Amino acid sequence: MHKTPLLLLATLVLILSSQSCADSSSSLPSSSDGGEETIGDVGMGVIAQQSAGFDIMKKMVGNWEGELTQFTGNVINISSEFRMISGGNTISEKLVEDGVEMLTTYTDYDGELIVKHYCALGTEPVFKVQSVTDNSLSIVVDEAESGYNPEKDNYVNSMTWTINDSDPNQMTVGSTVYMDGELQSQRSIVKRVN
Repeated sequence: MHKTPLLLLATLVLILSSQSCADSSSSLPSSSDGGEETIGDVGMGVIAQQSAGFDIMKKMVGNWEGELTQFTGNVINISSEFRMISGGNTISEKLVEDGVEMLTTYTDYDGELIVKHYCALGTEPVFKVQSVTDNSLSIVVDEAESGYNPEKDNYVNSMTWTINDSDPNQMTVGSTVYMDGELQSQRSIVKRVN
């Protein structure tokens, strides 16, 4: 007989808590709507207009899986998790090739997309945009920023993402890699899994 008032009180607290959370989350500014991002009570400013290259990378946010055909002809499993971070200013990619995890970041600087890849080869090349269309992006190593020598360093030299025109949940990813002084090509087909 004492359970009913206690159950009603618990239900009321749950309803009020849910309403309070819904009210506070709807008033939070979102970087995607052009509002000012905040951390605590400090305004981070409004995100500046982003480059066409960054806009293409935003289409890739989510999880992708597929197969990579290495330059040796070997085929391995790959996955990528693209996440929007830093209040909408950066995209991070966790790339896993045959169980080996790597990290790539995509961010704008002075209206240009800058890409940095933390590679399993032990190098960290920086890339600049070579070309961009509505459904593709090609980047090439920025030699001045990276400082690698193809005759003595092993590093990724270029990457291209092409989203399938008829199925935006499928894309082709191409790359070139300098290995032991030779430029090698690789290609993968990946599908969005969520």
